Amino acid sequence: MRIEYKLLPGNERKNPPPEGTDLPFGILRTNHMFVMDYADGEWFNPRIVPYGPITLMPGAMCFHYGQCLFEGIKAFKHADGEIYIFRPDQNAARQNHSAEVLCMPSIPVEVQLEAMHRLVDVERDWCPSEPESSLYIRPFMFATQDELGVKPSKTLLYCIMLSPSGAYYKGGFNNVVRLLISKKFHRAVSGGTGTAKAAGNYASSLRPHSYAQSLGVEQVLYLSADNTSIEEVGTMNHYHVLKDGTFVIPEFGDSILRSITSVSVLELAATGKIKARQEVVYLDKFIADVQSREIIEAGGFGTACVVSPVGGYIFEDGTELVVGNGGIGEHSRKLYEMYTAIQTGKAPAPDGWLSRVARY
Repeated sequence: MRIEYKLLPGNERKNPPPEGTDLPFGILRTNHMFVMDYADGEWFNPRIVPYGPITLMPGAMCFHYGQCLFEGIKAFKHADGEIYIFRPDQNAARQNHSAEVLCMPSIPVEVQLEAMHRLVDVERDWCPSEPESSLYIRPFMFATQDELGVKPSKTLLYCIMLSPSGAYYKGGFNNVVRLLISKKFHRAVSGGTGTAKAAGNYASSLRPHSYAQSLGVEQVLYLSADNTSIEEVGTMNHYHVLKDGTFVIPEFGDSILRSITSVSVLELAATGKIKARQEVVYLDKFIADVQSREIIEAGGFGTACVVSPVGGYIFEDGTELVVGNGGIGEHSRKLYEMYTAIQTGKAPAPDGWLSRVARY
């Protein structure tokens, strides 16, 4: 792919935060972004340009019909001074799945990967090395056709921006969260867009998220449409740990987004490094098993949070369900340490999990 570079002169570029900075998540931006257009059935004009406003017509279909998707990927600086992107091929494949669900064109995986690599190479000085930090990569795609009428857009824009970031939750892994188990709100239903990383799925989560925060908890644990089984949290897949150390992840259906972290945990289990499986997690049994201490830990898996320990749950009637001792369990900690060691190059990675950014 021939990418055009339109880079800021050195004296106009912002400087990366100095080493040791306590980085927020998702707020900072680097100097440049990757952009590519779609029209007449093909992608064209791939370019790296200064980060800045994107001009759209008021009638652009993304504003009116929500045809928009995104991904989230992390890059890490290793001890050898090189930058490695963690499993970007998995995110690229998931983006194409989301595009299919939303009637948007796919982008060849190799094109997505080259775009990421070249942009990160331009901005490699922005990749932090503090504990729990990363260079967060945010690809997204949206409809640009200036026309009213509910139908797929014929023109689109694909963009990648970068954000040097710290932990998703303040305090990182050591921040134990609580979840609201809600029968009032549902994230997705069978036959909908639940398996896509669609912007609209997150827009619809804002109201239940705000409701959960008004009750003093961080997120919502969503149930199936019939309220009988556990599905996922608004920003991560759910897991629990049995007293024999087995991680249990709700079985993927067509209303659950497949977290790359969950998929990776299951692949680690297949190598014998941990014990993990998937099954339908029925709510009544989950509650009973927490109360009987058959379940000793719980949490969430996601790219942004990695592993997020859950100390307890509340229900809409105000009752509370505490998992284990309400703190961080040893199995969750060991998995977090193993997983982040792989990401940061402190432990061997399975073949293909880390992609070193070339110096173009």
